[in-house]
Amino acid sequence: MAEMTSKQITSENSGLWLIKIITGLLIIVILVIHLIVNHMLGTEGGLLTYADVVAYYQNPIIPIMEAAFLICVVAHSLIGLRGIIIDLNPSPRTLNGITWLLTGLGAAFIVYGLWLLMAIVAQG
Repeated sequence: MAEMTSKQITSENSGLWLIKIITGLLIIVILVIHLIVNHMLGTEGGLLTYADVVAYYQNPIIPIMEAAFLICVVAHSLIGLRGIIIDLNPSPRTLNGITWLLTGLGAAFIVYGLWLLMAIVAQG
């Protein structure tokens, strides 16, 4: 396997940039759908109680939408945070550690969010 140069390590590659663009667009689309469906169409006056939310999440499309929203927000925000850190010009070793830290945090946030989502769905 070819070794990465320090320039490749300390820059945002096109794959991460593409993921950030796609997740940004998906966030906008899913957010609009989320706001319309959860706050205008869900129930009269919106989802105001926990029981309303649990009943609403029994529609299988809703947990899928919320899971996609969670994954997009976490990925987009942590890739963006990494980009900000790159602007601070850290050493390649420091950036590598930060990248692993952000990856671990992102995975933990997504796992916890999906667990919480499934716990709410299971209440119904």
